Order: sequence, then structure tokens, then C-alpha cells
Amino acid sequence: MSDTKADFSSIYDRDDPRAYFAELSPLDYQIPQQAMPVLRTLAGASTRSGRTRPVLDLCCSYGINGGLLRFDVELDEMSARATAAAAADLSPRAFIASERAFFAERRRTPQLDVRGLDAAPHAIGYAREVGLVTDGWAENLEQDAASPALRAGLRDVGLVTCTGGVGYVGAATFDAILDAVDRPDDLWLAVFVLRVFDYTPIEQVLRRAGLVTEQVPGRTFLQRRFADAEEQRVAVETVRDRGLDPAGKEADGWFHAECFVTRPAAEAARVPLEDLLAG
Repeated sequence: MSDTKADFSSIYDRDDPRAYFAELSPLDYQIPQQAMPVLRTLAGASTRSGRTRPVLDLCCSYGINGGLLRFDVELDEMSARATAAAAADLSPRAFIASERAFFAERRRTPQLDVRGLDAAPHAIGYAREVGLVTDGWAENLEQDAASPALRAGLRDVGLVTCTGGVGYVGAATFDAILDAVDRPDDLWLAVFVLRVFDYTPIEQVLRRAGLVTEQVPGRTFLQRRFADAEEQRVAVETVRDRGLDPAGKEADGWFHAECFVTRPAAEAARVPLEDLLAG
């Protein structure tokens, strides 16, 4: 993990996300909700032959993006449930059972197949048990080759989403995903990248597959407030070193992300990105 950010590693692989939300909610963590309009648009646009293709949520953690995509729920509601006093004394099994029953009543697009990939096995297990993802794998493609099961699960993926994983994963992970999908030149991606990280090495991998990457113009997306003054100081310096202006963004106390949308070359030529996202 990059030393640009505070270390929250202790909350990323618990039996359930109660500690995760307890740590991040006071920091106004919101990038999954901010990303939803883009992710929902691309999930619909990346269809083939009228069929919605499976989505891979990279660095999915506890399946939050899958929950927001597939169920009628908002991030604040998920956080409130996890941090409620009534949830504090539940065993992990009881909390998971309660969440599974809750989400079963809130289906929005149950036909949308969202699969998860993350290095954290307990987080993946939670996401699968509750039903936030339809399938998932706990593997680290920065260090290891994809397992046969993961390669099989990636074969028909049409859209890859990621709302904060870059910095934990890099070009090696994206290269492994491209190697596993049936048609890498037909893959779509929506990747939200904190401005402290350089997306160029990943974009180069995608370009070699014949894909076109564009940055969503004219805006950034809030991720969360800084955990402390030191985290902010390092972020501001890093952004400046990258030739970016932190004024009104990191200088105001927030991590900001840029969104990069990657599409097959023919799709990028056919529909301007602004028109796609406006529709």
C-alpha cells in the first residue's frame, strides 16, 4: 500500500464491514455513491447483442459497489446499518444473516451480474454470503497468477469497475485481467483514481489491447476527508509534484479522484464520452 494514504489495513478483512464503516464514515467516505451514475450508465452501455454483460468490481472489499448497483439502497443507509447500536452486539453470523434478509427485500437490478475481486478473503466471503456480489475471488494479481477459477470467472466480463483500488493494485493486475477475458479489445472499464496516483502505466496496458481511455472532463469525485494533517500534507505535496493544483480540492481537506473511462476503439469513435454520460 502506498504511504500516501493513512493505513486502514486492519479494517479491510474482517468477517463483516462494521469496523470498516465505523472508521470511514466519520471521514465522510463517499466515492462509491459518487461513482454510481457513471457505473450504472456504463453497465447499460457495455451490452452486447442486447445482453447486459457481467461486471467485475476490482478491489471490491465488502461488495459495496455491487450492493449499490444491484439493490435499492444508498451508501449512507449501508453505513448507518453497520454502525447502528443495534448491530454492535451481534455476532458476525447474526449480522450477516440480518444483512442478507435486508438486501433480499431491496433488489433493484437482480439480473445484473456483479462479480468481485479483492485480496481480502473475509471481505469477499461477506460480499458473497450477503449477495452483494454474485461471485467473488480472493486473489492478489500483483503477486500471483490468476487461478483457473478466476480466469474462468473473468472470461465473459464486459465491464471492470474500480473506485479506489489503484495504488493498491497497478498495471500487473489490469494486464492479468486483460489476459483472462475472451475479448480484451471489447472490454469497458470505469476506474476512479485518486489524484495522488499516476494512471499512465495502467492506461498504457489498456492501450496495447486496442482500448481507448478518456478522463471524464471537467470534474473530480470526492473520496473522503483526510484522516489527519499529515495525510493531507503528503497528499498536497504529491499532487503538486504531479503538476496538479490542490487548491479547492486536497488543500480543502479531501481526497479527490479522477474518473477514467475505457472503451473499445469503435465505441469511443462512435459516441463522445460527454454524450454517453449525459444520456
